[in-house]
Amino acid sequence: QVQLVESGGGSVQAGGSLRLSCAASRIQFSIQTMGWYRQAPGKQRELVATIDTGGTTNYADSAKGRFTISRDNAKNTVYLQMNSLKPEDTAVYYCYVHAWSGIRVYDYWGQGTQVTVSS
Repeated sequence: QVQLVESGGGSVQAGGSLRLSCAASRIQFSIQTMGWYRQAPGKQRELVATIDTGGTTNYADSAKGRFTISRDNAKNTVYLQMNSLKPEDTAVYYCYVHAWSGIRVYDYWGQGTQVTVSS
């Protein structure tokens, strides 16, 4: 059973920082892209940031300049450093892993971690 264990969510005031972590285990295929998505109440899930095996990153416009995604390939772990948080960053944040078996792709999601930013 694949596991994506997220940690680091919580409540902070606007301007504060949080660091999310997601450790992937029991994935028998080659992990390609790792990333973070978020879903605010009443809204669709949206991309926050992704990072591939070579370290190439992709950010949503809302995250650029404030969030930094990184990964430790040896530990199959992805991180999201969030600085200068705003109330509009309040959402459930989901870890995402895209893997390749050599034949087909597999997409895995974490259970989500709540981030709440108060003004």
